[in-house]
Amino acid sequence: MNTVVASTGKWDKVEFYTSYFLMLVLLSVLGMRLGFDGVWQMPKIDLALSVIALLLVIGSFWFARHNRRLRLCIIAFASATQLVPMVIREPVLLFPLLGALIPVAILVGCLMALSKKGRSGSPPLGS
Repeated sequence: MNTVVASTGKWDKVEFYTSYFLMLVLLSVLGMRLGFDGVWQMPKIDLALSVIALLLVIGSFWFARHNRRLRLCIIAFASATQLVPMVIREPVLLFPLLGALIPVAILVGCLMALSKKGRSGSPPLGS
């Protein structure tokens, strides 16, 4: 028997939980990178950008909890502070990063589609 299932509430929070998971991953990467600074000295610009990104990611759990655009901007900034200096010093690293962009683009497309699911006025039909 086919039934109509309302999907409100199921996919509305996809971006919310994904962005918080990404912020936790970035927090652990930044923390480990700054922790290893005592063993392997980072360049001063990398250290300053990493500290700023760490403070922004920690603070975003509070001041960006209701603002999707601000959360995504902080994630993009924190990611860029880790990737851009590395690629500037070793340009050959750009090729694996471009290759990794393909599954990331697919994931982002799927998450965008899932976050928009059920926003229309009529509920989706069951199969």
